[in-house]
Amino acid sequence: MPVTIEDVRRVAEPLPRSTEVLVRDRVTFRVGRVVWLAFSADETQLGFAFPREERDVLVTSEPAVFLLPRPSDLRFNWVEARLDALEPERMREIVVDAWRFVVPRTVALAPGSP
Repeated sequence: MPVTIEDVRRVAEPLPRSTEVLVRDRVTFRVGRVVWLAFSADETQLGFAFPREERDVLVTSEPAVFLLPRPSDLRFNWVEARLDALEPERMREIVVDAWRFVVPRTVALAPGSP
C-alpha cells in the first residue's frame, strides 16, 4: 500500500507547533512561518525540510524514492519523495526528522516529543 496524505497527516498533526495550511491549493505543514512539509498538487510527492548539503547523497542513493526539488527551490533546505515508493515506517521517520530540523532544539528535545 502506498503512503497517502492521510497517513502523513496522522504523523504530522500532533507534533508540537505543527499546523496544516493550504497554500495555492496545496496542503502544507508549518512551524510558525516555516514550511517543513508540502504535498504536490496531485498529492503523489512529499517535499520536506532536509539539509541542502546532504540531499545529493540521498537522491543519488535512492533515485526511485527521492528527487531534487524544482530548480527554483534548490536554494532551500528541501528534498522530495515519491509517496508510492515510501514504506509507512520510513515516512514516519522522514516526517519526524523534517519537523526536528525546523523546530527549536528545546522543543525537539522536550519530554514527550517523538
